[in-house]
Amino acid sequence: MRARIVDDVLFLHREDVPQFQRGGPIVRNTFFWALRSIAGRATTSKDWEFESEVWLALARMLLSFGESGYLGLRETTLEFSTEETGMIPEVLRSVSSFS
Repeated sequence: MRARIVDDVLFLHREDVPQFQRGGPIVRNTFFWALRSIAGRATTSKDWEFESEVWLALARMLLSFGESGYLGLRETTLEFSTEETGMIPEVLRSVSSFS
């Protein structure tokens, strides 16, 4: 998921966050609701926002869903641009990569 940090708020690109699908796969829908439950803002028209207070929970959630084997790395990894190499907080490094 494409990510960026601005003023201690993590933004996930709205096109990369999971979509809820009525009657869809249980794991994917659970992932959607879990992410949405800790997001500060989660709408379909804007990037999802996560304040720094929930970053540890977000990292644990991404690791857990990633290890389940039901979701791919692209769905459970935060992808930062190379310009942000030094700006990634330690708590998010285990679930982050660079584009």
